[in-house]
Amino acid sequence: MQKLLLVEDDPNLQFTIQTALEAQGYAVDAASTTGDALERLAAQAYPIVVSDIYIDERTGLDVLEAAKRKDPRCAVILMTGRGTVETVRDATLGGAFEYIAKPFELDTLFDALSRAEAARDDDEAEAEEEELPESVMIGSSAAMVEIYKNVVKVAPTDATVVIEGETGTGKELVARLIHRYSNRAKQAFVAVDCAAIAPSLLESELFGAMRGAFTGADRDRVGVFEAANRGTVFLDEIGEIDKNFQANLLRFLQEKEIRPLGASRAKEVDVRVICATNRDLQRMKDEDKFREDLWYRLNTVRITMPPLRDDAPTYEWPPALGRIGRLCFIIPKDKL
Repeated sequence: MQKLLLVEDDPNLQFTIQTALEAQGYAVDAASTTGDALERLAAQAYPIVVSDIYIDERTGLDVLEAAKRKDPRCAVILMTGRGTVETVRDATLGGAFEYIAKPFELDTLFDALSRAEAARDDDEAEAEEEELPESVMIGSSAAMVEIYKNVVKVAPTDATVVIEGETGTGKELVARLIHRYSNRAKQAFVAVDCAAIAPSLLESELFGAMRGAFTGADRDRVGVFEAANRGTVFLDEIGEIDKNFQANLLRFLQEKEIRPLGASRAKEVDVRVICATNRDLQRMKDEDKFREDLWYRLNTVRITMPPLRDDAPTYEWPPALGRIGRLCFIIPKDKL
């Protein structure tokens, strides 16, 4: 019988979760306060800890730290209804095994526990302890917490990201978060609205142009990609670029080189590309309106923003045993 520590301050939730876990064969020690949890962790090590984050004057992150200090292999599963990118970041860097947003089906918790048991003997990677910049993201729902988790995972890589979603859902905010949490954070972040630039000017805008390359080009022009060298370029409304220029963008993504208009030589440029669109690029590809090879080159990581109507603050406690209540929040404007 697997033993675990459950930390939940709400007595009804604690009873619901404990009852469900014991029905699955777990031996559960339950704590209602952070202090009680820390005392139990000081007395013994637990292979698994399931803890709410917002408990009292201390949080589940303190429980996480104590559990990992007692047993570095301890799998800590954190639960919360008030997830922010900061808490996801701190949980990830602290070595949390999983981060679950309320509301959730109990099967979601059972699945996390099964994976925690399976990974018990695996070596856990050490989390980096560097200080990261503050978030500017608004969030409340479980879908937003998943986006925070994706940001934390993808930011340290150089993977190309496509952010999908309706207008006004915060696609550029997510792109900026990825940049801020990346190794390129100290370099430039340049946003380009592809829909606002005439197709005939897009190439010179992005790749630059030499003096005399076209009428009115009275000086050399540095393009966006060169200006953002070693940084990030955010191509908003990528679905609006015409197919002629799509071939040029594909060539850049493949070769990491630009050739300004009128230049005889190409230049190497180190730029991470993040794209956003409110259109269905998969459908556009199927309709031959978007190059298939460019779509597969861009579609390394895809993040889908939830509609604003699905992220409104709500509070509910359904009585059903199989579902945990929901608690949502919005960051005040003065924190943006």
